[in-house]
Amino acid sequence: MGGKFRYVNNRLLGLPNEQVLAIARTISQEEGDAELLALLASIEPKVAPPKSDPVPGFGAPTRPYYAERTGKQPAGGKIDLKTLKALYRSEYDRWERDGYFQEHFGMYCVDADFLPGKLGCDIGTRMLYHLNKSDLWPIAEQLDIYSEDDLFSVIEFLFDHISKPLDGQHHSYNDCGMHWQTFDRALGQAEYRVSVNAILGRYANGYELSPTGEVMELGPPGTANLLQTEVPIADHNVSGRVDAAIKKYRQRRSTMDDRRDAVRDLADVLEWLRPQVKQVLDRKDEAALFDIANNFSIRHHKPEQKSDYDPAIWLSWMFYFYLATIHAVVRMIEKGKA
Repeated sequence: MGGKFRYVNNRLLGLPNEQVLAIARTISQEEGDAELLALLASIEPKVAPPKSDPVPGFGAPTRPYYAERTGKQPAGGKIDLKTLKALYRSEYDRWERDGYFQEHFGMYCVDADFLPGKLGCDIGTRMLYHLNKSDLWPIAEQLDIYSEDDLFSVIEFLFDHISKPLDGQHHSYNDCGMHWQTFDRALGQAEYRVSVNAILGRYANGYELSPTGEVMELGPPGTANLLQTEVPIADHNVSGRVDAAIKKYRQRRSTMDDRRDAVRDLADVLEWLRPQVKQVLDRKDEAALFDIANNFSIRHHKPEQKSDYDPAIWLSWMFYFYLATIHAVVRMIEKGKA
């Protein structure tokens, strides 16, 4: 072994692994050695992506605490309206303090008094116009007397008028604070939903604020992806009616008639797809799909139809069954076209 070789070998042995790998990668790229590049890629340490800053506000607890851990309090315990309003007030105060409403609601300045935002100077009247209810503003003063309907309406209204502040100028005189000038509405709404849904999910039977800013009932456990995933088809007769059925079924205070209509709408979507369904399902499976809707007082309203079932249970089962079936059938149809 020559002296130069021993020198280079000793230098390499003294280098950290990361530097040795970097040298080997440079040489293999210069030589065009694809096999060596693949080998290096397989043994190089995987660098974890940088952690993003946590979204401010409420979120899922990082671990169970004493009462829950010892079984003295159920996991994810439900909260009442009074507690929901107290938690929401805490978040509202933070959003206001951090400038998330400044774009639309304006702000008070020690020099210029009130600086209006996009909603102008009389926000109470704007809320009266949009929500058809008086005495909702100022929110911080009126929140304690809100009914459930009031609170949910205001939650939706603020979704439409929240935006994350990005850039502005700090007015230091008399500790006036930030005068924000640029905002990101989508980012503000996303953070708002994360925080609001953390508390809405624990209220009563469970609610959530949808991506379009509507308070809706949560679906049964395990159905979140099914409810949020778009049907992969360009035909609006399918995707549009499915979206409308989901909205009708999940809307707050939906009646049994609303839910029956939603199930009927999904059955009609399958009827629309029936010629194509015949190509991906055998005859018995295809007949069974429509037998359920046609024989359980969902469609056609014939005297011989079965109606002595618990509508709350059956309509829930049929809704999620049909929704899952539409997703499966559409994917099978699209796969057959490929």
